[in-house]
This record gives sequence, structure tokens and C-alpha cells, in this order.
Amino acid sequence: MPLRAASVTDDELFHTACFSVHAHAEPGVMPRILELFAKRGLVPSAWHSATSGPDHSELAIDIQIRGLGRDAMDYIAACLRQITCVEVVLTSRKS
Repeated sequence: MPLRAASVTDDELFHTACFSVHAHAEPGVMPRILELFAKRGLVPSAWHSATSGPDHSELAIDIQIRGLGRDAMDYIAACLRQITCVEVVLTSRKS
């Protein structure tokens, strides 16, 4: 059963979990981040990524997932923080 079905209440279906990930711009970072969602059967409703810095060595990724419960959001954020090259993970929720 997908994590979403196991952890979402009716009230949480109308919320969107937002992740802001800042990492070193390395080729394997984005697939490792996307894998955390894919192995739980989740498809981001929005994904935006861009490099920055004078030598484009910084990577910023903004991800949104509709209907993800707070516990699942916190767990995924903790997993994101453990990925090599990830420096900062910020989370928020919007209705």
C-alpha cells in the first residue's frame, strides 16, 4: 500500500507538502531525491530545479506533493537530509 494511503487523513488531502532542497550540483543528486518519492508511489505535483552560483555549483530544488500527511512529510525530509551533497532541506505546507 502506498505511504500516501496509509498516512493521509481526509483533512490532509487538501494540503500540499513543499520541500526546498539545497545541494551541491552533482549529477546523482536529483535521481536520489526523486527516488525517495518514487519508491513510495508518489509523483510530485510540481518540481523545479536550477543551478546557481558563480560556477553553477549550487543546486536548488523545489518540490510539491499534494495530499501528503505531516508525518510522511517530516519522514521524507529527514531522509532527504541524509543524501550525500544535500546541505539544507526546508519544509512547509499550504492549503
